[in-house]
Amino acid sequence: MKVGERHYRTIWLNEDGWSVDLIDQRKLPHEFVVVNAQSMTDIAVAIRDMWVRGAPLIGVAAAYGVALQMRADPSDASLDEAWERLNETRPTAINLRWALDAMRAYLKPLPAAERADAAYAKAAEIADEDVELNRAIGRNGLEIIREIAARKKPGEKVNILTHCNAGWLATVDYGTATAPIYLAAEAGIPVHVYVDETRPRNQGAFLTAWELAGHGVPHTLIVDNAGGHLMQHGEVDMVIVGTDRPTAQGDVCNKIGHLSQGAGGEGQRRAVLRRAAVAHHRLDRKRRRQGDPDRGAFARRGFARHRPRRGWLGPLRAHFPGSDARCQSGLRRDARAARHWAHHRTRRDKGLGRGACRTLSRTRPLTGVSASPRRCRS
Repeated sequence: MKVGERHYRTIWLNEDGWSVDLIDQRKLPHEFVVVNAQSMTDIAVAIRDMWVRGAPLIGVAAAYGVALQMRADPSDASLDEAWERLNETRPTAINLRWALDAMRAYLKPLPAAERADAAYAKAAEIADEDVELNRAIGRNGLEIIREIAARKKPGEKVNILTHCNAGWLATVDYGTATAPIYLAAEAGIPVHVYVDETRPRNQGAFLTAWELAGHGVPHTLIVDNAGGHLMQHGEVDMVIVGTDRPTAQGDVCNKIGHLSQGAGGEGQRRAVLRRAAVAHHRLDRKRRRQGDPDRGAFARRGFARHRPRRGWLGPLRAHFPGSDARCQSGLRRDARAARHWAHHRTRRDKGLGRGACRTLSRTRPLTGVSASPRRCRS
């Protein structure tokens, strides 16, 4: 992708042919700084301290870290040390361990004298594979954008909402969620992107907005909670977000903030795309093999699916200054319901019956919420 008028990847070999250049993403968007890594330790620091971020990019950086280590010492002990040190830098990035396993399995059978050149070649192969996966995601997503654009008036923009950063800065090039956007812009389709700021680290504000600006894609930075409002008023045609881990059945796991965008988009009948570079190492098939067709692969580990289930209280009503009495009434009703069900969960956990529900009279009410005892009908 472009920075100014020059094409960049997020990581590449230096002109000397052995050291590794990468973008220091901590400095963005205020400074564009390229740093030079000359050892496996430099790569480990870059991953741990978030000079590079995004699972695909972390995996490629780790592969180049192994290559740098093989250049310094191609022994078996050195290879195992590189695997251990790099693996502990970011344990939540699934691509990290996959890339390290791939590098070690490829290099172990080779003679020590051949390992350095083979390691650089393998790292470059992993980087190129990531670019091709992202291009494929872009081509598939582009067809959906074309369909939406065809239903609009001539010249009317396709409005897309995205969260966090699943752009080229999180990969080697193109990005996952942003790949369809970039290809649409290059194809001449008028697109506009709403970029969530994505607190607490502000990846949307600092990274996604910066890279969209560099590529000339019209965009608007919004606060995280504004997405639902825009969807409610029909100002969002589709939502595209990345995903850290998809399952064989289409469930996804990602950082906090994506649930509200995905559920909001589905509730407003918007196209919701969750894009991932789905190589074999990122697809979790365990739950399907264990015969659980209803819950995703993360249910056993404490993660729930994004779809609402029976028993949820339903969406909370938004409260804006100047809202009418019906909105205030809805807030009071939701607050009472929340206290009511919290009371019953407590009684259930203690093995008590339902009994009289007087939790509203014993709990300090929220501002503007009237509290009065009533008998439970549940």
